Amino acid sequence: MNVDLNKTVRDLAVENPAATRVFEKFGIDYCCGGGKSLREACAAANVAPDKLLDLLQTAGQGKSTNGNKDWKSEPLSDLIDHIVETHHAYTREELDRLDPLLAKVCSVHGQRHPELLRIQQLFGGLSQELTMHMMKEEQVLFPYVRRMEEAVLERRTIIPAMFGTVRNPVQMMIHEHDSAGQALHEMREVSAGYTAPKDGCVSFQTLYRALDEFERDLHQHIHLENNILFPRAVEMEQNR
Repeated sequence: MNVDLNKTVRDLAVENPAATRVFEKFGIDYCCGGGKSLREACAAANVAPDKLLDLLQTAGQGKSTNGNKDWKSEPLSDLIDHIVETHHAYTREELDRLDPLLAKVCSVHGQRHPELLRIQQLFGGLSQELTMHMMKEEQVLFPYVRRMEEAVLERRTIIPAMFGTVRNPVQMMIHEHDSAGQALHEMREVSAGYTAPKDGCVSFQTLYRALDEFERDLHQHIHLENNILFPRAVEMEQNR
């Protein structure tokens, strides 16, 4: 992978999905805040550019974190299937699992570790927002993108959507992604990077590991939508 420090983090993540693992390792935002250049992102994360460049040069070595799929060129309907079946399904399962686990850990450790109560508050809001967000995507935006792609492939006229241009729901989804990203950032901050305290029981440690994994998956999820699906859908509508 040829890496240019002036390229945006978003573009590097799109070109090589394996680069996202490197970005995760150093806490570099490649989804909501992916518009920064790699040089700027290194400065913000206090990471030496040379160190990051060496890792990015060999990232993936031909392997993709998304099942060897080049989502820049695969059909949009396939990308939507992947997002729904992989990321939406995982998100729903984890929201259901983490809510009672968080409540349990808060009941035992909340008095000694008040940061847990803030995490519970943030997670509750995030859970509600993501649940509605995914429903809007699956019932409104994604079906329209599928119909639009079918019409383009069959050279038919696209039936206008009730929301006008696809840019309207896309902008709303990106705004909601930003909100989710802010919640994730604060949860990581108040938990000291999901570092369980010395008096943390197994449930406490399990909770923090699960929240860390949840964040990483949501980053991948948002990246696929913000940086690949949405731009391609907007471009398709413009060029129809």
